[in-house]
Amino acid sequence: MLKRVVNTIKGYNLINSSDNIIVGVSGGPDSMAMLDVLLKLKDKLNFNLFVAHINHGVREIEADKDELYVKNFCKSNNIPFYSEMINMDVYAKENKLSKEEAGREIRYNFFNELKRKLNGAKIAVAHNKNDQCETLLMRFLRGTGLDGLKGMEYKNGNIIRPLLDISRREIEDYCLDNNLNPRIDKSNLKPIYRRNKIRLELIPYIEKNFNPSLNDALSRTSKIIKRDQAFLEITTKKAFKEISNKKSKKVYVLDIKKFNKLHISIKARVIRYTLEKIMGNLKGIEQKHVESIIELIKENKAGKRINIIKDILIVMRYDKFVIKKRKTKDETITNKRLEINNCNKIKDYNIEVSIVNKNEFNINKKHRFIKYFDYDKIEGGLYVKTRKPGDRFTPLGMKGSKKLKDFFIDEKIPRDKRDSIPLICDDNNIIWIVGFRISELYKVTEATKRFLKIKIDKEDIGEE
Repeated sequence: MLKRVVNTIKGYNLINSSDNIIVGVSGGPDSMAMLDVLLKLKDKLNFNLFVAHINHGVREIEADKDELYVKNFCKSNNIPFYSEMINMDVYAKENKLSKEEAGREIRYNFFNELKRKLNGAKIAVAHNKNDQCETLLMRFLRGTGLDGLKGMEYKNGNIIRPLLDISRREIEDYCLDNNLNPRIDKSNLKPIYRRNKIRLELIPYIEKNFNPSLNDALSRTSKIIKRDQAFLEITTKKAFKEISNKKSKKVYVLDIKKFNKLHISIKARVIRYTLEKIMGNLKGIEQKHVESIIELIKENKAGKRINIIKDILIVMRYDKFVIKKRKTKDETITNKRLEINNCNKIKDYNIEVSIVNKNEFNINKKHRFIKYFDYDKIEGGLYVKTRKPGDRFTPLGMKGSKKLKDFFIDEKIPRDKRDSIPLICDDNNIIWIVGFRISELYKVTEATKRFLKIKIDKEDIGEE
């Protein structure tokens, strides 16, 4: 078993020289076998070893004995030992999680806290080949795509799984041969959780009646799917790069025509990939969400939108669609005063305001985010804000004013962008809809003596 674990570590580049390895150890056979193996490999592979133990506080004396057992093993082998006690049942209730979800969250929160203390580390968990089999069956029964059926990874970020090619029987034999005497959690022997039912009832039934080598069969299936999945990920990223335009970390614009030419499988993957980039993960995203987005794009009705979980908004444009995180109310701007001859930092904008002489003014120079005005026509102070109901504006070239809402409609400015477009104003009027039009009332003429220059450096205004 030791040699096979070494092959897994080297084959999947799980541990490098001088790595800090935090080993999650419950005291059970799997984690104790992994700890003992890594202890024997520590000097050979030149890495540092630390142990993390969670006392879930629900098995009372037995849980305390588990902790003492792991602590004594670490003391005998000079391994730094860290433990934490958290009542899993209370945590689950407070956070509205199942006991299984709560246990997992508690463990990984503790692991990551240690990782920060150690200034970076990898976290070794003792999932084995049987666990992989159980995971695949759980996901299959729940309903999943290829992503789910590829199973657990040997390496996922800072999480490593050195025992993923080792069966539970081999682990039990290793513990016996090396006199480890691991602790046994009797709750794992009762079919009280879904995973336990699969382990204790479903898998033995399949092995007895259909395939005695189920673990090996599903392990091979997982590896085949991982191989094919890697190709699909490359294809998805290539398609995403060709059809998308990043406007910010939370906003992506995609070309409808190019998207519609993609195979349906890649369409779904591009959607999921975009959502993951915006949200940081795909927690809560289901197939129905992806399908509703694809259907919206297929209909291709400009202005139509859907709001899926976590304030994620999908908006149809004329030849593009936008996937974005909805802006919150605190991203609006309310009459922020602008100082002249200064650079004003307001929200995401740097707004430079200055008075220049005629020699510095080039009437032929056009720039969407640099505009000149007749300073002597300014009434009171200068401000920046976002729109509010009833706003009116006199566009350059017009004699009368019009509702700002009508201006946005005429200019085909997407509805989801209107609330975030900065408006430069004085005490009486809007003098500039940034990125679009200045006011007729403040334009530079031959009679202008003092020139007000306003420059805004955010170049994606109105185009997200």
